[in-house]
Amino acid sequence: MAMPAALTSKSPAPSRVSLARRLGRSDGFVAAMMMLPAGILFALFFLWPFVSGFWLSFQRWDGFSDPRFIGFGNYLRLMKDGVFLLALKNSFIFVIVSILAKNILGLALALLLNRVTFMRGFIRASVFVPVTISFVAAGLLWAWIYNPVFGLLNAGLEFVGLASWKRSWLGDANVALYAVIVVDVWKWLGFHAVIYLAGLQTIPSELYEAARIDGANARRRLWHITLPLMVPVIFINTILSLSGAFVRNFDIVHVLTQGGPNHATEVVITAMVKAAFTNSQMGYAAAMGYALFVLVGSICAILVYWLGRTRFKV
Repeated sequence: MAMPAALTSKSPAPSRVSLARRLGRSDGFVAAMMMLPAGILFALFFLWPFVSGFWLSFQRWDGFSDPRFIGFGNYLRLMKDGVFLLALKNSFIFVIVSILAKNILGLALALLLNRVTFMRGFIRASVFVPVTISFVAAGLLWAWIYNPVFGLLNAGLEFVGLASWKRSWLGDANVALYAVIVVDVWKWLGFHAVIYLAGLQTIPSELYEAARIDGANARRRLWHITLPLMVPVIFINTILSLSGAFVRNFDIVHVLTQGGPNHATEVVITAMVKAAFTNSQMGYAAAMGYALFVLVGSICAILVYWLGRTRFKV
């Protein structure tokens, strides 16, 4: 007696299921396929330029002839280049002053905005407006303000009886760098203030009410409640202002002074661009860029390590 076909047929063993079918049902495989386009773009436009640029830093190349391998020659040259060392010094001054100004003024502005009730939305939006202005537009605006002949700053000083303070703000080597820093702080102050404002609004109001009941004045509330709870926000703002002051200051410097007078406002980014596109020293410019990359990365790593090992104490 013949058995029914339904009873005699055997289902395929799990081992016979094709590898492609199993992978197609795997969440990991699907996720990998979804990330593949982004990974290809990352490799083409970031990873490959990073690796090829690093290899270029070990060569001498003018952009036209064949590159010639010179080992660490470009990096050794950095240690003896007076312009680069001056640009590095100016970059450190730029970073230190801008970090202090952006964080101190940004926190003060956020504390003020947090107390404003009249036209709150309009005032907060107005504070953020400079952030939306392009670097070139901001540079041109402040170039007119700093103009020694008909600039608004000198006219204002003369109007209030401080004519002796008038000077060529971008032509005086003693003050030109700080004049450029003022522009950078003005542009990014609203950005950092908004981050601080968001952090302030996460602090429970009950803590301040309890402190008032205990008789703590405004200074003690700031020092014992606000600052300790704002440490993560302060850290984020410090990292953002640090990286920005090191690697996003080319536009402001180039529009206002182009690194002058006599390299007084030269920073590493402007020196690197001049080496590459003015002096046709592509390999040397690449060495500047990777030296700056290592420097900024090391400082950020130290800050991250310090934050993980310490706590804000009062």
